[in-house]
Amino acid sequence: MKIFGIGIDVVEVERIGSSMAEFGERFATRIFTESERAYCEAQRRPEIHYAARFAAKEAIAKAFGTGIGKELGWLDMEIIRKESGEPALVLTGSGKAYAEAMGIAEVKISLSHAHHYAAANAVALGI
Repeated sequence: MKIFGIGIDVVEVERIGSSMAEFGERFATRIFTESERAYCEAQRRPEIHYAARFAAKEAIAKAFGTGIGKELGWLDMEIIRKESGEPALVLTGSGKAYAEAMGIAEVKISLSHAHHYAAANAVALGI
């Protein structure tokens, strides 16, 4: 496999927490899938987990070279947690179509978070 692109993003947890408080469900449903919201809300500090997923989606958009928009929407990306605990990406909609058209076979992601910051990186692998 060859590397199609890489991306990284760092997010202030407080910024995501503030957006959640100010815009509530409208913000959450625009950015995060139902499964992502359920996972984050089940955690002791949901804002940290939301921030990590937000960073992951930004990192994926950078790895794709598209940004968030026509080829790759917020809800086209779902960050899941495998049984092993490893984060993984599920693509749907225009994001999946773009990945297929560009020959992106897999996207590896890594998430990290601390009290004030969340970070993620993504490596898009092509055939």
